Amino acid sequence: MGEAKRRAAQGLPPRPRPTPKAAADSSPRLVSWLPFSRQQADRFVALSTRGAWIGIAALVLFWVTVRFIGPAAGWWNLADG
Repeated sequence: MGEAKRRAAQGLPPRPRPTPKAAADSSPRLVSWLPFSRQQADRFVALSTRGAWIGIAALVLFWVTVRFIGPAAGWWNLADG
């Protein structure tokens, strides 16, 4: 007899299913009193580095648009040219 049938025969409710727990961040903390772990600090560095490169690419694209694409399309004239 299975567990479910045995419980039903005895008039017991179904066995509660265990709830999955979120994986705890087991990496060590940077400083004992600061609530940030080493893994969180590494993710922040990676994210800020990616953001910096995106900002540099956007700046270069803006500069190329202002310096070359805009004047070539007749949108404006450069003051130095």
